[in-house]
Amino acid sequence: MSSDNTPIYIATRGSALALAQANAVLSQCRSAFPLLEFELKIIKTTGDKLQKASMANEGTSLPKGLFTKELEVALLNHEADLAVHSLKDLPTELPAGLMLASVSKRADVRDVLIYRDVQHFSAEGAHRGFKPKLAIKDLPQGATVATSSTRRKSQLLAQRSDLNVVEIRGNVVTRMEKLANLPELDATVLAAAGLERLNIHITSEGKLVGQGIPEGLLATILDLDVMLPCVGQAALGIETRVDDKRIAPICEQLNHFPTHQCVLAERSFLSSMGGGCQSPVGAYAEIIGDQIHMRAVSFRDKDVRRGEAKKPIKEAVELGRLIAENLK
Repeated sequence: MSSDNTPIYIATRGSALALAQANAVLSQCRSAFPLLEFELKIIKTTGDKLQKASMANEGTSLPKGLFTKELEVALLNHEADLAVHSLKDLPTELPAGLMLASVSKRADVRDVLIYRDVQHFSAEGAHRGFKPKLAIKDLPQGATVATSSTRRKSQLLAQRSDLNVVEIRGNVVTRMEKLANLPELDATVLAAAGLERLNIHITSEGKLVGQGIPEGLLATILDLDVMLPCVGQAALGIETRVDDKRIAPICEQLNHFPTHQCVLAERSFLSSMGGGCQSPVGAYAEIIGDQIHMRAVSFRDKDVRRGEAKKPIKEAVELGRLIAENLK
């Protein structure tokens, strides 16, 4: 690929997690194409501006592409050349002229239950704490769990109908601070991949450690049998203009083919279900041998429906459609 003096702009949101993800892509780009100049372009999205909007309450109507629209506008206006998204936030229907060009290798796809350490908070009578290795089934009767995800809410209540599931907004650290400081909250659920990308780690004793996070928090990783992830969780999506010949070789270098095929199946499922990023559905696909295996759950229309199927890798889109048809 020949050098070009014009910088290649990578669009990203400005949150700590978004910047960590975009910087990881930036590092890959600079390593693979040392003769090219790459720069980040930070853009504020509608989702960043609507921090008080509910994403979990039924009957609410939120703008499509909460965390992606403004980045897409920058691409269409040639103000940016690549846009880095948490793939779970990227709608399945993209604006004309744009495409999902590449997908990063997936991180840990699971969710994490986060709660206060009883030993750390024992001196603060109003703050209820728990012992390490807490499971959803071990939460006290009527415990309050905070999440902004309809998918997580539905799966929590499917296992424990007595739980009080409430709305929470803010970035990862803000949610942890709310959990540590608000005695009315008992736990929250976050993505393991987001913690990992922010260099927040879970020790063998179940403690959460990382720069800038509150002390005294514990975490339990939830198995997929307990909590299926949302479509595209733990993968980054790189969106570009269609037929951009300068950017195509870069995206080819960034793409992780197995993950890309898996998320194609998941996004096909979500699209066929007629849902968006806040839909109460979960899905996870993985490649085993020469086939893609996928399982999914839907809580639409109040009924819990689960499905599972497999197809050859080249039939990823068909696999998503098949499972959706079985769950409708």
